[in-house]
Amino acid sequence: MRNNKSYTQKYTELNREYQLVLPFNFEVLIPEDDSVRLLSQLLEGLNYDSLYLAYSSVGRKPAVDPKILFKVLTYAYMNQIYSSRKIERACRRDINFMWLLEGAPAPDHCTIARFRKTVLGETAEDLFYQLVLLLHQQGEVAFEHLFVDGTKIEASANRYSFVWKKSILKNEARMFLRIQDSLREINVHYGTEFVVSSEACRQDLQAVLGFLVEQRRRTGTVFVHGTGKRKSDLQRQTELFQTYLERQTAYEKHQELLGSRNSYSKTDPDATFMRMKDDHMRNGQLKPGYNVQIGVESEYITALAIFPDCNDLHTLVPLLERVQENLSLRHRKIVADAGYESEENYTYLAEHGQECFIKPQNYERMKTRTFRQDIGRRENMTYDLETDAYLCHEGRPLVPVGGKKRTSSNGYVSRITLYECISCADCPVSDRCKKGTGNKQLQAGKIFMQKREQSLKRITSGEGILLRMNRSIQVEGAFGVLKNDYGFKRFLTRGKVGVMTELTLLCLAYNINKLHAKIQNDRMGHTLHPIKEAI
Repeated sequence: MRNNKSYTQKYTELNREYQLVLPFNFEVLIPEDDSVRLLSQLLEGLNYDSLYLAYSSVGRKPAVDPKILFKVLTYAYMNQIYSSRKIERACRRDINFMWLLEGAPAPDHCTIARFRKTVLGETAEDLFYQLVLLLHQQGEVAFEHLFVDGTKIEASANRYSFVWKKSILKNEARMFLRIQDSLREINVHYGTEFVVSSEACRQDLQAVLGFLVEQRRRTGTVFVHGTGKRKSDLQRQTELFQTYLERQTAYEKHQELLGSRNSYSKTDPDATFMRMKDDHMRNGQLKPGYNVQIGVESEYITALAIFPDCNDLHTLVPLLERVQENLSLRHRKIVADAGYESEENYTYLAEHGQECFIKPQNYERMKTRTFRQDIGRRENMTYDLETDAYLCHEGRPLVPVGGKKRTSSNGYVSRITLYECISCADCPVSDRCKKGTGNKQLQAGKIFMQKREQSLKRITSGEGILLRMNRSIQVEGAFGVLKNDYGFKRFLTRGKVGVMTELTLLCLAYNINKLHAKIQNDRMGHTLHPIKEAI
């Protein structure tokens, strides 16, 4: 039997006898210990002047107050909701989101995406550090220890949109040789003396092309196009140098975007191709991503930054400078793993009165038998301070014979001393000590070795063991929560500003969830995890 009941687009007309039984005040439906209440209280105490300045004074009033919209976004990230469409759906269906809106209409996904991408910008980072200062006022953060680590998170970019620096330089060099051949033809044909140099290639090409265009105007040459039509020498040369100029302009733009990097993505020029640990394609392929650096204290994220570097070596100093810029203070002790060890980092921490606990890169190898039995290593030789010489296994001195300088990508200059054995002739262990012919040689950075020895003493002390254990628990645990529990393994926005905004929202959500968990579990004031005694 066919049902003739008709349906309309307004479903409320189908159940006219339905009686609303929910209370009009959503306050009674939200538990007293719900994290949304803590979120609202904490974010209410922040200063939003910079956020409101991001809006123009001319134009219509925002449909939702920016402060309320910021609360909604942060709460969405606290509940692992990152898509603007899913946030819009939550604002229409979830009572906690309705409570945060304070009677304002639910924002659509375009408003949410526009607010996150264009309005927050650097403002989100300022609000993040305001929350860190608020945690400091509550006694949760003392700026005593900073546990630093980094991870790679994939960018929202096409995986096969790579631009490689080596390819750009190789193609540019090949084209430069062809330019010289074409230029000789023009100089012979017109009796000119044009020169195209590698330092000002684009400007020189513009000069040659301008000459050819003037020749066309002066002679009245008509350029032809299409099948079966023969091009003149002037047209062929003009089109060829026009192609050279376009390609040279493209090469220079690529090199400007690359900077000191070796690659970038065409769909997100700020992203660099890196090798990811969690390779979802399971083929070890390079993918566009960002190097995310965070600092953790008392289980709260108190420092964050985004870098295009594929390793952590040159990220520590900029991260600490960013903390100083936003908080106007410095942590007293910095704890990091071997990926951060360098003379530049050691020197920076010493100059700013910060005690470093950085594990040497050879720390694990030093404990192996193979390392201790390698007589050719500098670490296994005796150093004579008075003569500035190393004594090898056979007691023969290695004296300084010269030096050199190394300059890092940040501009730091380190000095390296070169040592050479006075004579390796008739040495019975020469095959175990060195490779090849000639006397044994080695290099040593004296400042670096001194700093490394000091750091080694710190990390092997009782305090150092405690801090290293807490680093693995707190900062690596924070990354584990963000990437696995929160499921955040790929950014949604493109560009460094948008990515930084996403990371800031994620860390804000993490800190509030962490504070909520500490309050509920009565763990307020706990800063370090103790070392468990062996049974």
